[in-house]
Amino acid sequence: MPRPKRWIHTKAENGFWTIQLSHWKYFHDYVTQQMLDYSHFVWRGDRCDNRPLLASFDREYTSSTQKHIENRLRAHLEAFKLASRGRRGSHPPILEFDNDWWALGQHYGLNTPLLDWTRSAFVALFFAFEKVKKPQTTNRTVYAVSPDTCERQTPGIMGVHTGDLRPDIVEFLSPIQDENSRLVNQNGLFSRCTAGKPLDKWIQEQFPGDTHGILIKLQIPDKGRTECLRTLNKMNINYLTLFPDIYGASNHVNMSDKIKRY
Repeated sequence: MPRPKRWIHTKAENGFWTIQLSHWKYFHDYVTQQMLDYSHFVWRGDRCDNRPLLASFDREYTSSTQKHIENRLRAHLEAFKLASRGRRGSHPPILEFDNDWWALGQHYGLNTPLLDWTRSAFVALFFAFEKVKKPQTTNRTVYAVSPDTCERQTPGIMGVHTGDLRPDIVEFLSPIQDENSRLVNQNGLFSRCTAGKPLDKWIQEQFPGDTHGILIKLQIPDKGRTECLRTLNKMNINYLTLFPDIYGASNHVNMSDKIKRY
């Protein structure tokens, strides 16, 4: 009987590739054999394969206009700034830009216009497989995207932008904050897209007809979740290392209790 293919390229259009892996164990092969030279790519894990790359705040307003969402965002951020007074410790660093405030809020559970990414493919794999929730699709997903390619569109977009709404650009942010130890341990960064627009849709609009992999969607069968997490734990990728706080300690102990020989 022939061995199943490790992966199949199922779709490649408008800068967006979809690739189906036959097993999670081939994820390592794909990363090391197909993407080792793509060091500029960043990664994101998702436990489902049918959700758009949409920030948590935008998910609350999927039927709203960009203008409405931006108005709600301004009010939301001002409320967070006010609520944060006196709660950032003594002599907190000054946060000059709105995106720095959004990054801080993202760390503490605020709904924001940011999406989490990591520079580690295997950290993204952990986040794809960490949770068991319903509904759960038959595939987990790891995304890889090229920030440089996305941001090269910015000058052209800004050159024709009019009006007072945020221009239709994508930003990738690496905040320098001592308050966010999780971001450091996860080798993390954020993306920000147009309010209400998923990143995958933005890429397909900006790169029509492009067959290069600007955004790559790796679909990975859900089967073998515990073995995947056990393997990542042997690589020192677990709640304890990614969340250097009591939250991480608690979840690491919970996972150790649920997965035998973890």
